[in-house]
Amino acid sequence: MSTHPELDCAYQRSLAYLNQVARRRVGAAATRQALLDSLGGPLPVGADDPARVIERLAERADPGLVATVGPRYFGFVTGGAVPVTVAAEWLAASWDQNGAMYAMSPATAVLEDIVAGTTLAALAHDEPDNHYELGRVATTAKKNGNGWVLNGAKAVVPFGDQAQLLLVSARTSGNVGDEAGISLFLVPGDAAGVSARGYGRIDGGHAAELVLTDVQVGADALLGVEGVGHALLERIVGYGLLALSAESLGAMEKAKGDTLEYLRTRKQFGVPIGSFQALQHRMADMLLEVEQARSAVINAAAAIDEEDRVAREKALSAAKYSIGKIGTLIAEEAIQMHGGIGVTWELPLAHYAKRLVMIDHQLGDMDHHLARWMAL
Repeated sequence: MSTHPELDCAYQRSLAYLNQVARRRVGAAATRQALLDSLGGPLPVGADDPARVIERLAERADPGLVATVGPRYFGFVTGGAVPVTVAAEWLAASWDQNGAMYAMSPATAVLEDIVAGTTLAALAHDEPDNHYELGRVATTAKKNGNGWVLNGAKAVVPFGDQAQLLLVSARTSGNVGDEAGISLFLVPGDAAGVSARGYGRIDGGHAAELVLTDVQVGADALLGVEGVGHALLERIVGYGLLALSAESLGAMEKAKGDTLEYLRTRKQFGVPIGSFQALQHRMADMLLEVEQARSAVINAAAAIDEEDRVAREKALSAAKYSIGKIGTLIAEEAIQMHGGIGVTWELPLAHYAKRLVMIDHQLGDMDHHLARWMAL
């Protein structure tokens, strides 16, 4: 069980509200109020209340994860662990076979366009040889007059060949592997010297390999202070870990629900196969594992804004390890209990299973996060 009952309550109520929004396509304020009333009365609205964020998502009719972490002056709640978690899980559970994808950028000057959906931004940090380590940045940025020149390669950048803006990590000092010396730059996707090779991912998503060759940017492309980007990068990736963990949880719930329904309706020897005790035991194990994953995600959401770095990062790595391990188990068990139909493209389960396995490999797989948790 979660050790944060107040967060658990807000999470469950917010998820229930989002589900009703999705079903009824909320538009009018009166309808939104009716939905709130059906949940037991209006939810309290405060600076950290997820209800305000979710109402904003409903009003915009465009529930993007960026909107859940937008700054206050755009009308959104800042640092919303519950909104990010709820929105990611809801997107996964409402996922179609094309997938639910998103990208973020912390650049203040362009946040309004990103939140509005008119600008697509992508984080270009992973490199062919970094093995999930945030400090292993070989891409370089050298000063050139009043600007910078970037050279290097980035790997598996979500929508990297389509993004108008790239948030690029590059080394301005130090050696590959050093935390100090990493800086962040905002680079136009169509800048001279940026070449991209796009490709489809096995889970239905899209990514690109980027090569930066003498890419020139102005001094204003540098985000924050030169050489101290690692800490900001860690926080950005932390929210990514939380969102991915919640997305995995939503996919697990859908796979579990579809499997349960299949056991109730598929008949063998004249009775539903769900009446077989061996399958009941396996279904019970799936339920317990999903609840374990839910607790890990809720604990990570509670820790995301912790000032204590070790406590925060351990909770995030614990959640990512848990959803990697449990997500793979749920995917395999769901397919096993469906039989051969479970791997066909015509059945949504096959796509959920692929997404669950691929989430484990985003922002660090279970082996990486187990080792990281032990090292912290």
